[in-house]
Amino acid sequence: MKAKAKKPKKIKMKTKKTFAKRVKVTGSGKLKRGHNHVSHFAANKTHKQKKHLAKSTLVHPTDQKRCAALLQG
Repeated sequence: MKAKAKKPKKIKMKTKKTFAKRVKVTGSGKLKRGHNHVSHFAANKTHKQKKHLAKSTLVHPTDQKRCAALLQG
């Protein structure tokens, strides 16, 4: 009998923990993120700017695939 050839193990990509802490996955599978420029130099920003920056937003569709790959783990 011939010896069975071993298949090479697939290397799994680890989840990038720093990115995982900054992003949440929505129920439909989209990625939700917060805005930047929120607290630094806050006195120079209008109330409206700060109000809108406080809300979360979705990751842009062009970045969706690249960002989702960072969470595969």
